[in-house]
Amino acid sequence: MSEAGDPVRARIRAGDRAAFSEVYDAYARAVYNHAYRLTGDWSTAEEVMADTFLDAWRTREQLDPDGGSLKPWLLGMATNKARNANRGLGRRLAFLARRPAPDPVADFADETAGRVDDARRLAAVRQVYGRLRRGEREVLALCVWSGLDYAQAAEALGVPVGTVRSRLSRARERLRRLTDERLGEQRGTYTAKGEEPGRRRGEVEGEAAFAALRLKEIQEGPR
Repeated sequence: MSEAGDPVRARIRAGDRAAFSEVYDAYARAVYNHAYRLTGDWSTAEEVMADTFLDAWRTREQLDPDGGSLKPWLLGMATNKARNANRGLGRRLAFLARRPAPDPVADFADETAGRVDDARRLAAVRQVYGRLRRGEREVLALCVWSGLDYAQAAEALGVPVGTVRSRLSRARERLRRLTDERLGEQRGTYTAKGEEPGRRRGEVEGEAAFAALRLKEIQEGPR
């Protein structure tokens, strides 16, 4: 689908359902994935995606007639929807953090040590991601995982480009620090017990969901 600005935007503003269907086909997956990264829940992400496109259609006449990709416009709406969906997230995280962990299981497969280490780091990222500030989570999701550049992310969030840059820098640094701290806590706990860390209930599912986090890009930034 061509995104070369005026024609597509003009058709959508005029209520062209075929044009809007093209937009949906082009960006539904991106909106859904973005919503999941911000909410951490598949069903909530589906609701956010549906609400995003519903509002996009309802407010189509407010769409800027000039511009390029419609992705920042849609992800900006999805970000706001996810903010509302995340109300109460802190209480849920606090409850989960109080749940006792099951007994760890020793790892006897030396040849899988590298993969286990990667899995532990992914799991640690999953555990600490919610501790980032909302703005930090949003800018990571937009710039790192959704592939927006600084200007597009600024458009999606309605903030200056400099704010996006500073938030992204802080987000990477905090996520790296919190992940390292979490891994250190785990090593200390299991060392004291003379055991190796195993998987918590639901960890396999969590690791699969966060396998696309692109840890190297988070920590090193765009090249």
